Amino acid sequence: MELQVELKRAGEDREKANSEFQVTVADQRATQKLLAGALNILKGFYDKAAFIQRQSVSSEEPAGPPPPPGFKKAAPNAQSGGVMGMIEMIIADAKAMEADALKAEEDSQIAFETFVKDTNMSIETKTKERITAGENQGKAEAEKVEKEQERDGVAEELEDLAGENADLHSSCDYTLKNFDVRQGARDNEIEALKQALSILSGASFGAFIQTLQ
Repeated sequence: MELQVELKRAGEDREKANSEFQVTVADQRATQKLLAGALNILKGFYDKAAFIQRQSVSSEEPAGPPPPPGFKKAAPNAQSGGVMGMIEMIIADAKAMEADALKAEEDSQIAFETFVKDTNMSIETKTKERITAGENQGKAEAEKVEKEQERDGVAEELEDLAGENADLHSSCDYTLKNFDVRQGARDNEIEALKQALSILSGASFGAFIQTLQ
Protein backbone atom coordinates (compact mmCIF):
# COMPACT_ATOMS: atom_id res chain seq x y z
CA MET A 1 0.00 0.00 0.00
CA GLU A 2 1.24 3.48 -0.89
CA LEU A 3 0.62 4.87 2.61
CA GLN A 4 2.79 2.16 4.14
CA VAL A 5 5.59 3.03 1.72
CA GLU A 6 5.31 6.71 2.67
CA LEU A 7 5.31 5.78 6.36
CA LYS A 8 8.46 3.70 5.93
CA ARG A 9 10.17 6.50 4.00
CA ALA A 10 9.20 9.04 6.67
CA GLY A 11 10.64 6.77 9.36
CA GLU A 12 13.92 6.50 7.50
CA ASP A 13 14.08 10.29 7.04
CA ARG A 14 13.30 10.83 10.73
CA GLU A 15 16.06 8.42 11.73
CA LYS A 16 18.54 10.20 9.46
CA ALA A 17 17.53 13.62 10.80
CA ASN A 18 17.87 12.39 14.39
CA SER A 19 21.36 11.08 13.67
CA GLU A 20 22.35 14.48 12.26
CA PHE A 21 20.82 16.15 15.30
CA GLN A 22 22.85 13.94 17.64
CA VAL A 23 26.05 14.86 15.80
CA THR A 24 25.22 18.58 15.85
CA VAL A 25 24.44 18.62 19.56
CA ALA A 26 27.53 16.56 20.36
CA ASP A 27 29.72 18.94 18.33
CA GLN A 28 28.30 22.06 19.98
CA ARG A 29 28.64 20.61 23.46
CA ALA A 30 32.20 19.54 22.76
CA THR A 31 32.94 23.04 21.46
CA GLN A 32 31.47 24.60 24.57
CA LYS A 33 33.46 22.30 26.82
CA LEU A 34 36.71 22.92 24.96
CA LEU A 35 36.26 26.69 24.89
CA ALA A 36 35.20 26.78 28.53
CA GLY A 37 38.44 25.00 29.42
CA ALA A 38 40.45 27.46 27.30
CA LEU A 39 38.59 30.37 28.88
CA ASN A 40 39.46 29.17 32.37
CA ILE A 41 43.12 28.81 31.40
CA LEU A 42 43.17 32.33 29.94
CA LYS A 43 41.47 33.74 32.99
CA GLY A 44 44.11 32.16 35.19
CA PHE A 45 46.90 33.42 32.96
CA TYR A 46 45.66 37.01 32.75
CA ASP A 47 44.79 37.11 36.44
CA LYS A 48 48.33 36.00 37.26
CA ALA A 49 49.82 38.54 34.84
CA ALA A 50 47.74 41.33 36.35
CA PHE A 51 48.83 40.32 39.83
CA ILE A 52 52.50 40.37 38.85
CA GLN A 53 52.04 43.77 37.23
CA ARG A 54 50.48 45.18 40.37
CA GLN A 55 53.28 43.78 42.45
CA SER A 56 55.82 45.34 40.13
CA VAL A 57 54.16 48.74 40.24
CA SER A 58 53.92 48.75 44.02
CA SER A 59 57.64 47.84 44.46
CA GLU A 60 59.90 50.66 45.68
CA GLU A 61 62.74 49.73 43.33
CA PRO A 62 61.98 50.32 39.67
CA ALA A 63 61.97 47.18 37.63
CA GLY A 64 64.02 48.93 34.91
CA PRO A 65 64.72 52.26 33.28
CA PRO A 66 61.74 54.56 33.12
CA PRO A 67 59.77 54.40 29.87
CA PRO A 68 60.26 57.22 27.39
CA PRO A 69 57.76 60.07 27.41
CA GLY A 70 54.45 59.27 25.70
CA PHE A 71 54.90 55.45 25.94
CA LYS A 72 51.94 53.52 27.28
CA LYS A 73 52.14 49.96 28.49
CA ALA A 74 49.75 47.46 27.01
CA ALA A 75 46.90 46.83 29.36
CA PRO A 76 46.71 43.11 30.07
CA ASN A 77 43.08 43.47 31.06
CA ALA A 78 42.26 44.96 27.63
CA GLN A 79 44.05 42.11 25.87
CA SER A 80 42.39 39.51 28.02
CA GLY A 81 39.02 41.13 27.56
CA GLY A 82 39.29 40.97 23.77
CA VAL A 83 40.35 37.32 23.53
CA MET A 84 38.14 36.10 26.32
CA GLY A 85 35.19 38.10 24.99
CA MET A 86 35.60 36.42 21.61
CA ILE A 87 35.71 32.98 23.24
CA GLU A 88 32.64 33.76 25.32
CA MET A 89 30.86 34.87 22.16
CA ILE A 90 31.73 31.59 20.43
CA ILE A 91 30.49 29.66 23.48
CA ALA A 92 27.24 31.65 23.40
CA ASP A 93 26.84 30.87 19.68
CA ALA A 94 27.44 27.18 20.35
CA LYS A 95 24.80 27.21 23.08
CA ALA A 96 22.37 28.97 20.75
CA MET A 97 23.02 26.41 18.01
CA GLU A 98 22.47 23.60 20.51
CA ALA A 99 19.18 25.17 21.65
CA ASP A 100 18.04 25.62 18.04
CA ALA A 101 18.92 22.01 17.26
CA LEU A 102 17.00 20.79 20.32
CA LYS A 103 13.95 22.85 19.34
CA ALA A 104 14.11 21.69 15.72
CA GLU A 105 14.46 18.08 16.83
CA GLU A 106 11.47 18.42 19.15
CA ASP A 107 9.34 19.98 16.39
CA SER A 108 10.44 17.32 13.89
CA GLN A 109 9.64 14.52 16.33
CA ILE A 110 6.19 15.96 17.05
CA ALA A 111 5.51 16.35 13.32
CA PHE A 112 6.70 12.80 12.67
CA GLU A 113 4.52 11.35 15.45
CA THR A 114 1.52 13.28 14.11
CA PHE A 115 2.23 11.99 10.60
CA VAL A 116 2.54 8.42 11.87
CA LYS A 117 -0.71 8.71 13.81
CA ASP A 118 -2.62 10.19 10.88
CA THR A 119 -1.15 7.71 8.42
CA ASN A 120 -1.97 4.73 10.65
CA MET A 121 -5.53 6.01 10.97
CA SER A 122 -5.75 6.34 7.20
CA ILE A 123 -4.35 2.82 6.75
CA GLU A 124 -6.82 1.46 9.29
CA THR A 125 -9.72 3.26 7.59
CA LYS A 126 -8.73 2.02 4.14
CA THR A 127 -8.23 -1.50 5.48
CA LYS A 128 -11.73 -1.47 6.99
CA GLU A 129 -13.13 -0.11 3.74
CA ARG A 130 -11.34 -2.84 1.79
CA ILE A 131 -12.65 -5.52 4.17
CA THR A 132 -16.17 -4.09 3.98
CA ALA A 133 -15.96 -3.96 0.18
CA GLY A 134 -14.79 -7.56 0.13
CA GLU A 135 -17.62 -8.62 2.42
CA ASN A 136 -20.15 -6.74 0.30
CA GLN A 137 -18.76 -8.32 -2.84
CA GLY A 138 -18.95 -11.73 -1.20
CA LYS A 139 -22.57 -11.09 -0.20
CA ALA A 140 -23.39 -9.87 -3.70
CA GLU A 141 -21.83 -12.96 -5.24
CA ALA A 142 -23.69 -15.21 -2.79
CA GLU A 143 -26.96 -13.44 -3.58
CA LYS A 144 -26.20 -13.77 -7.30
CA VAL A 145 -25.64 -17.52 -6.93
CA GLU A 146 -28.83 -17.82 -4.88
CA LYS A 147 -30.82 -15.88 -7.49
CA GLU A 148 -29.36 -18.04 -10.25
CA GLN A 149 -30.35 -21.16 -8.35
CA GLU A 150 -33.85 -19.77 -7.84
CA ARG A 151 -34.02 -18.90 -11.54
CA ASP A 152 -32.89 -22.39 -12.50
CA GLY A 153 -35.47 -23.88 -10.11
CA VAL A 154 -38.26 -21.77 -11.59
CA ALA A 155 -37.17 -22.67 -15.11
CA GLU A 156 -37.21 -26.37 -14.17
CA GLU A 157 -40.67 -26.02 -12.65
CA LEU A 158 -41.91 -24.23 -15.76
CA GLU A 159 -40.46 -26.99 -17.90
CA ASP A 160 -42.21 -29.63 -15.79
CA LEU A 161 -45.48 -27.72 -16.01
CA ALA A 162 -45.07 -27.40 -19.74
CA GLY A 163 -44.60 -31.19 -19.96
CA GLU A 164 -47.64 -31.82 -17.77
CA ASN A 165 -49.63 -29.38 -19.87
CA ALA A 166 -48.62 -31.19 -23.05
CA ASP A 167 -49.61 -34.55 -21.56
CA LEU A 168 -52.93 -33.15 -20.34
CA HIS A 169 -53.62 -31.56 -23.70
CA SER A 170 -52.87 -34.84 -25.49
CA SER A 171 -55.23 -36.71 -23.16
CA CYS A 172 -57.93 -34.13 -23.70
CA ASP A 173 -57.51 -34.36 -27.47
CA TYR A 174 -57.85 -38.12 -27.31
CA THR A 175 -60.96 -37.82 -25.17
CA LEU A 176 -62.54 -35.32 -27.54
CA LYS A 177 -61.69 -37.35 -30.63
CA ASN A 178 -63.20 -40.54 -29.17
CA PHE A 179 -66.10 -38.87 -27.37
CA ASP A 180 -68.78 -39.80 -29.98
CA VAL A 181 -67.65 -43.41 -30.22
CA ARG A 182 -67.49 -43.79 -26.48
CA GLN A 183 -70.80 -41.98 -26.06
CA GLY A 184 -72.50 -44.40 -28.55
CA ALA A 185 -71.06 -47.36 -26.75
CA ARG A 186 -72.23 -45.94 -23.47
CA ASP A 187 -75.77 -45.47 -24.90
CA ASN A 188 -75.86 -49.06 -26.09
CA GLU A 189 -74.73 -50.25 -22.70
CA ILE A 190 -77.46 -48.22 -21.02
CA GLU A 191 -80.12 -49.58 -23.41
CA ALA A 192 -78.97 -53.13 -22.81
CA LEU A 193 -79.21 -52.55 -19.09
CA LYS A 194 -82.75 -51.20 -19.48
CA GLN A 195 -83.81 -54.28 -21.42
CA ALA A 196 -82.26 -56.52 -18.81
CA LEU A 197 -84.19 -54.66 -16.13
CA SER A 198 -87.41 -55.08 -18.15
CA ILE A 199 -86.91 -58.79 -18.37
CA LEU A 200 -86.18 -59.01 -14.72
CA SER A 201 -89.31 -56.96 -14.03
CA GLY A 202 -91.61 -59.52 -15.77
CA ALA A 203 -91.79 -58.33 -19.35
CA SER A 204 -92.64 -61.04 -21.90
CA PHE A 205 -89.81 -62.88 -23.43
CA GLY A 206 -91.55 -62.58 -26.79
CA ALA A 207 -91.62 -58.85 -26.58
CA PHE A 208 -87.93 -59.03 -25.75
CA ILE A 209 -87.35 -61.10 -28.91
CA GLN A 210 -89.29 -58.62 -31.02
CA THR A 211 -87.31 -55.85 -29.57
CA LEU A 212 -84.15 -57.60 -30.53
CA GLN A 213 -85.53 -58.11 -34.11
